Amino acid sequence: MIRRRRQEKVEKGSPKWMVTFSDMMTLILVFFILLFSMSIVDGAKFRAIAESFQERSSFEFYPSIIPFENPAEDRDHRQDPFDQEADPFESHLEGNGEPDEMDQQLDELLVEVIEFLQTHELLNEISASRDDRGIVLVLQEQVLFETGNAEIIPEATPFLNKVGTLLATIPNMVKVEGHTDSRPINTFQYPSNWELSGARASSVIRYIIQENDLEPSRFISVGYGETRPVAPNTTEENLQKNRRVVIVISDPSYEGGEVY
Repeated sequence: MIRRRRQEKVEKGSPKWMVTFSDMMTLILVFFILLFSMSIVDGAKFRAIAESFQERSSFEFYPSIIPFENPAEDRDHRQDPFDQEADPFESHLEGNGEPDEMDQQLDELLVEVIEFLQTHELLNEISASRDDRGIVLVLQEQVLFETGNAEIIPEATPFLNKVGTLLATIPNMVKVEGHTDSRPINTFQYPSNWELSGARASSVIRYIIQENDLEPSRFISVGYGETRPVAPNTTEENLQKNRRVVIVISDPSYEGGEVY
C-alpha cells in the first residue's frame, strides 16, 4: 500500500524574523525622533526660564523652600565674605548720597585739586583728571620720594594733606598704585621693583590715614613695579614719567570693568 506524503502547510504572510526586524526598526526610528525633538529648543521658553533665574530676590531672602524663622538674622551670620554681591566698595558707599549728588561732589573735588596745583605751581609734577573710574591723580616720583626710596619727603606733605582733607568730606574708596621704571633695583630693603612700588603706595596711604584720621578700610594699595609703563623706557624723560604714584578716588557708579 502506498502512503501519501503529507504536504507541509505553508504559512501565509511575512516570515517571523521580518516582524521582529520591523519592530526593532520602528523602535530605533522612535528613539531618533525623540532625540531630534529634544534637540530643538524653544527660544521663547528658554529666555523665560533664564529670566526667572535672574529674578533672584526670592532666593536671596529664602534660599530654602522652608522659610527661616528670622531670615535677616540668618543672612547676617551666614553672609559669605567672598561673595561678589557683598562688595565692600559698594556697601561702604551705600546710602551715602544719590549718584547725581556724588557726581557733583567729584566734580567739585577735581576743581579744588586743580586750583591747588595751579596755586602751588605743581602742574608739571602732578596731574589731575577724571575718567570712568573717578578722579585720577598722577604724582611723579620727584614730588614724593628720593630715587630708590619709599620714604615721603617733606615737600610732598602739603599736597597729601590737601588730598586727605578732601577725602574726609566724601565716603569714596581710594586706590593707590605704585609704579617704577624698568631699571632693576636690588637692595636689602627692596629686592625688586615690586617691593619698591608696593612700599611707595603703602607710604602714601599710611600718611594720608594718619594725618587725617580716615578709615583704613577705604583704601587699597597696589604695587605694579615696571609692568605698566606710560612711555617706553628708552629716554631719561620717559623713565621719569614711569616712576609715579597714582591715586584713584573711585566713582561708585562706575561699572565698566576692573577698577581695583
